[in-house]
Amino acid sequence: MSKVISSDPVTINTSGAEIFSFITNFNNFGHLMPEQVVNYQADTDSCSFEIKGLATLGLRITEKIPYSKVTMIGEGKLPFKFSFVCDLIYQSENATETRMAIDADMNQFMAMMATTPLQNFVNMLAAKLKDVMESSPSVSRS
Repeated sequence: MSKVISSDPVTINTSGAEIFSFITNFNNFGHLMPEQVVNYQADTDSCSFEIKGLATLGLRITEKIPYSKVTMIGEGKLPFKFSFVCDLIYQSENATETRMAIDADMNQFMAMMATTPLQNFVNMLAAKLKDVMESSPSVSRS
């Protein structure tokens, strides 16, 4: 059973091109991860990390639509298959609405257990992306 879990929309006061450039390089993505994530390793198109006490996961970029969408898939020994999508919606030259979503293929029992933590995760990622893009000039945006 497929379950889509979407973040609340977040408007980031940055161009879609800057956000797209940032999120399409997994070397930058580590700045968005919560403190429960350890052993983060990345190259431009893939990453792997461990969630303390749970599992080691990987992500790989599978689709890039310039300035509007990035799709990633989960890799490794996963409890369920999933894709992760970041949509960028043009608002103005210096404002972009961002929505993140996980499309997970999980049974009903797993969905009951995982929906709330995954919802919190995508909301946290969207909020952290806003913080990083608007207030951290030291973060590499390559």
